[in-house]
This record gives sequence, structure tokens and C-alpha cells, in this order.
Amino acid sequence: MALNYLKKWILKCGLLLAVFYGTFAKIHKHNRLNFNDFNFNPDLYEGLMAMGYKSATPIQEQAIPVILDNHDLIACAQTGTGKTASYLLPVMDKISKAADRHNNTLILAPTRELAQQIDLQVEALAYFTNISSLAVYGGGDGIAYEQQKRSMREGVDIIIATPGRLMAHLSSGVLKLEHLQHLILDEADRMLDMGFYDDIIRIISYLPKKRQTLLFSATMAPKIRTMAGKILHEPKQITISIAKPAEGIDQQAYNIHDQQKQALLTEIFKSGQYKSSIIFVSTKEKVKALYKTFKGLGIKAEAFHSDLGQKEREDILLAFKNRRLPILIGTDVLSRGIDVEGIDLVINYDVPGDPADYVHRIGRTARAATKGTAITLVNGRDKRKFDNIEKLIEKTVPRMPLPEGIAAMEITHVEEKRPQHNGKKKVWHKKKKPKPSA
Repeated sequence: MALNYLKKWILKCGLLLAVFYGTFAKIHKHNRLNFNDFNFNPDLYEGLMAMGYKSATPIQEQAIPVILDNHDLIACAQTGTGKTASYLLPVMDKISKAADRHNNTLILAPTRELAQQIDLQVEALAYFTNISSLAVYGGGDGIAYEQQKRSMREGVDIIIATPGRLMAHLSSGVLKLEHLQHLILDEADRMLDMGFYDDIIRIISYLPKKRQTLLFSATMAPKIRTMAGKILHEPKQITISIAKPAEGIDQQAYNIHDQQKQALLTEIFKSGQYKSSIIFVSTKEKVKALYKTFKGLGIKAEAFHSDLGQKEREDILLAFKNRRLPILIGTDVLSRGIDVEGIDLVINYDVPGDPADYVHRIGRTARAATKGTAITLVNGRDKRKFDNIEKLIEKTVPRMPLPEGIAAMEITHVEEKRPQHNGKKKVWHKKKKPKPSA
């Protein structure tokens, strides 16, 4: 009783409401709302139940009433908290009751993989309704482009698009959005990181000023708040467990040399303990190199990178989702563009530069209250980066001992000798690590 009163009082004052998904959620689990409390359209509710949804997660519990009341919203929620359904459900409920539904809702997403994922979720939730959706993204052939144009001319309830491809349709005059009711920016921080700010502002210039705008972001950096101030009107604010990994993730780290990394991964995967794994590396060149190494060792894996065609990327993701592919190797595109249940291992082959990216990467495992393992390989150059990650998550990640054979490997590495202040160039020296005594 007192808890509910406190929640209402904080919301009434317009303050930032922070609800932690772990301990706090467990303590107050008996207060969690059921989806029938929202009085959704019966057909939408039937689709919800068919998908196995039961009680609302914290972000759904807080965001759905705000959206149903037609407020603008800025929401910060970590990956795996159910944020996609938190905006789809109330918007789809409103669409089902709307008189004019021509191009009613626009959802902007940073990558085609995320756009596809959102579109699949719309299709599943809308199974018993007549709500339509269209995913608009680049990388396809001319036939796909023409199909997109035709669907937009005829009108569709929900358009899920990447900014670049959407701008192409808007500039050509094919897409008309003067009747748009809802604009949703999903993973807004990632879109800004990818340089889409100007495209987003141009897209908004095509939209009616009277609309509901919802902004979802995993982090709340100053640039996000600046953009929110320009495009949202008196928004409500919700924050759910900023930058904290899910409690079900067993986080581990190895202090390791680069030349030991592949040997350690080989040992991990030869054990057969993990059935579904993602390896994150820093560049697509490293993705390709690691894939070649695994192929030579007979470890079944696929490389996922931007040089692949759209069909190849879709086939790889489908094989991974259907458990026909046990290991996926990719860059940070995968940390937000893939939504697969049952991933039991995430490996950071390289430590990400942004601590928030660490949370997104390891958030691919231990989804929906399951368990998972996250292993990070920390070389000498990455120690400071990993220190920053531990500060952000407010936790010291246990350092694991290297297996004996790997720890005893002879390491030949390039070490930088710091220059004196005499104007001379840096000099690089090769140095051998001494063998351990018997």
C-alpha cells in the first residue's frame, strides 16, 4: 500500500522513477501487474497470451499507462527488460481503436536486424488482429525496394525503418506521413552513435507537429537529452536499472595475452559445455580471422559482418536462432540487433571501449530470468577499459586462472618503448616472455 502511494507521489511530482529489475523486483513481485489490468483490445490480448506473456516487467508496468494516456515519453531501460513490448502493446491497442489508420505509426531503429526483429514481434502480437506492419531497410534488391514503395502507397499501420532507407522514400515523395500519430525511436543512443542525428531531424520535418513521440534508449547520455528536448513535448521520464547487467549472468574475466586468446576459446568450445554462443570482437577483420581459425580447427561457427549480403545475414541469424548454428562471431551490431532466447555464453574477445556496450553485449544471455555466462578476455591494453566497466556496473568481475597449458605458452609480443622528449620517433622492440621454471 505504502509502496503504491510512493510510486504515485513520485510520478505526480514528475521526478525520475528508478525501479531496479533485480532485488527490488523480487522483493515486490506480488505487486506486478497482469496484462489484463491494461484492458487491451481482446484480439490483441489473445495474441499476447498466445505468445506466453504473463505479468508485466517493470518497464512495461510503467510505460504502458503513460503511452495509453497519450504522453510523450523518454525511457531508459537495459536490454532484455521487455522494452519493445512496452511500446508496441499500447500503440497497437490505440491503432485497433483508431478511425484513421493510414501510416499511423513510425518506429525508427538503428539496424536492419533490429528493424526485422521488431517487425516479427508486431506480426506475432497482431496475429488475431488486422494490424499491418512493414519493415523498411537497405541491403535488399530492386524488387524489395518496389514492394516497400507499393506497401507505403497503399498504407500500412506500422512502419519500422532504418533512418537511411526511410529518408530515400521520403525524399522521393512516395511516403506520406501527414496523418502519423506515433513516432518511436528505439535504441536512440545507438542511432546517434552511428551518425543518424541529421537523418532523424530531417525525418521529423516530414511529420505532423501534433503527434505522440516515444524515445527509448539504453543509456541517457547528454546528447540523448539534448535531442529529446528538441523533439519531445513535456515528456514523462522512466528509468529502469541503468547500465546494470541482469543478475542471472555469471560474469568472468581472464587476464590474457592476444596470442593466448584463440587457444583459450578453442579449449572452451571443445568441451561442448555451451550450446549457443556469441563472440564479440572489435572489427570485422578480426571477425573474419577468428572464423577462419575456427573453421581450420573444425569448430562450427559463422562470421556475421557488414560485407555479407542481406540474404546471407538473414540465413545465418535464422540458423543461429533455430539452434543449427552453435557459435556466432560478430561486432557490436549483434549486441542490439539480435533477440534470441537461450544463448548461454557471450565472449568479449575484445573489451568494448564504451562501458555501456559491455552491458549490451552480455545482455544477449540470461534473458527472461534465465542464467548465462559472460567471459571477457582482457589484455594489457584493455585493462583500463575494463576498470571503467567495473566502475559502471559497480562490481568486481572475478578473474579466472588460465589453464596450465595456455598459461605456459611462450609469448612473443611487440612492446612500445616510450620516447624521450627529444623529438625522436617511437621505437618498437620485440620481447620474449621467459619460460616458467619447472
